[in-house]
Amino acid sequence: QVQLVESGGGLVQPGGSLTLSCVLSGNQFHVAAVPWKWYRQSPGKQRELVAEHTSLGRTIYSDSVKGRFTISRDNAKQMVYLQMSSLRPEDTAVYTCNLRTAPAWGGDYWGQGTQVTVSS
Repeated sequence: QVQLVESGGGLVQPGGSLTLSCVLSGNQFHVAAVPWKWYRQSPGKQRELVAEHTSLGRTIYSDSVKGRFTISRDNAKQMVYLQMSSLRPEDTAVYTCNLRTAPAWGGDYWGQGTQVTVSS
């Protein structure tokens, strides 16, 4: 059974840093061929695509996090990371990792989410 498990969330002061991790297990597809994504959602708001790391190594960021967040991946470990710095209260949300595979491999896979709270 395919599973995505995030870790690294928590409470951090404004201006602080945090790194999220997400690990894949139980897959039969090759993770190197699949794009990783991080989404976030806060109460009352729509889910937002924060960052993407394509299979070709390209990184894409939302305007709200550009210059502050960095997405990276380790295909050997089947992991993706989201380094967050200069955190702001508006970054408070549940962050979830996502893999979009071909339909034959099951389509979209989601982690359970990890809470990030930015507050003094």
